[in-house]
Amino acid sequence: MEISRRDFVRSVTTAGAGIALANRVFAESVEPAQGVNAIDTLNVAVIGVGQQGRGALINSCLPIPGIRFKAVCDIWDRNRQVAVDYLKQYGHTPNAYVDYQDMLANEKDLDAVLVASPDWLHADHAIAAMDAGHHVYCEKEMSNSLEKAKAMVLASRRTGKLLQIGHQRRSNPRYIHAIQSLIHENHTLGKVTHANAWWNRSINAAKDIGCSYTDVMPAETLAKYGYASMEAFLNWRWYKKYGGGPIVDLGSHQIDIFEWVFETAPRSVIASGGVDYHTHHEWYDNVMCIYEYDTPHGVGRAFYETLTTSSHGGNSEVFMGENGTLLISEVAARGNAVEKEKHAPDWNILVKKGLLKGEGKSIVKSSTKNTVVDARESPGLPAWPLPIELAKLPHQPHLENFFDTVRGHGTLNCPGEVGYATAVAVLAVNEAVRTNKKIEFAPSDFEV
Repeated sequence: MEISRRDFVRSVTTAGAGIALANRVFAESVEPAQGVNAIDTLNVAVIGVGQQGRGALINSCLPIPGIRFKAVCDIWDRNRQVAVDYLKQYGHTPNAYVDYQDMLANEKDLDAVLVASPDWLHADHAIAAMDAGHHVYCEKEMSNSLEKAKAMVLASRRTGKLLQIGHQRRSNPRYIHAIQSLIHENHTLGKVTHANAWWNRSINAAKDIGCSYTDVMPAETLAKYGYASMEAFLNWRWYKKYGGGPIVDLGSHQIDIFEWVFETAPRSVIASGGVDYHTHHEWYDNVMCIYEYDTPHGVGRAFYETLTTSSHGGNSEVFMGENGTLLISEVAARGNAVEKEKHAPDWNILVKKGLLKGEGKSIVKSSTKNTVVDARESPGLPAWPLPIELAKLPHQPHLENFFDTVRGHGTLNCPGEVGYATAVAVLAVNEAVRTNKKIEFAPSDFEV
């Protein structure tokens, strides 16, 4: 069975069409912020200083020269205080705000705002910041509503302010090398026909977040800001009003890479999943889906899996072509090699060019805690390691790309148009699970 594009578009509240996705947006650049140049300090505020805002974004900004944190904003007292105390250890003296509108009204000298609030608020926070004259780095998913995601792109165009979406693999030098240099430029894998990716978590890792009784926000405060309970505030990713479940929270990063490798948006997706284990949650705790892509070499297919009952496999991406397979992950220890098929051309020339390290051997790892028996009929292929490692926190290069572009040096690696196209592909998965139907796309579905 198939669901029409019109039904899909209506069901996920997208609004329409306008701009081409893909490669041309990477060539877009903007003028540096008024008074900003290569050596100026940038004044930055953060909206949402929980696990992602503080633990990922602030931590990744601290090693970057020329970043001054002027303000933090969060409705939870505990988050605000922890963030302020933490930043003071590094010489920053940020003002603390409960309401983002108060922050934007009072902080007159900001250059950029980092948005790390729950998905359902991204559009409100990002658009208000751009309207106030600030460039915006917004965490993914861009929004849990395509209509709101589209409004973010339109606000960026209207105000002339940068909008970078936090698909940080787009700036990871290992991914840039592997995808642009090896796959696209040197055609190391030959025709890429299939892709697999997964992000699996154990039951313990997927359990609900809690807090002490003394840290619970008053019911009136929660209600004022749209939350039904403290549980909903802390575990918003599992609630349909606030987020999109694991396929959106985790899958967005890797489904975005499918489009980068195949150099096109998908033509269709089918999916299966359910609330099978964590039965008190609203969103599906396991999802498996298959995308189809029209490429110059024929149809490409990509399988994606996210589980919350087993951590087997961790998170990685695999791209399979006629000449070889690329296994890669954001954390290098989880996957950092290219496997060569026996019939493939000699790759020693790539070693001489520095694109690969010397021919390796199959890597066998053993663990006294978790023994895996390899019963394959054929041995593993030799692994050719990538010559590039990431010696920074995973989000740091993407933030550096954002700040460099604010200063007028370079272009965004994931502007709003690219983030929107990924949101279309990802949000469709939940709809495919709900309807148990195949969703088909047209190129215009991915345009703003």
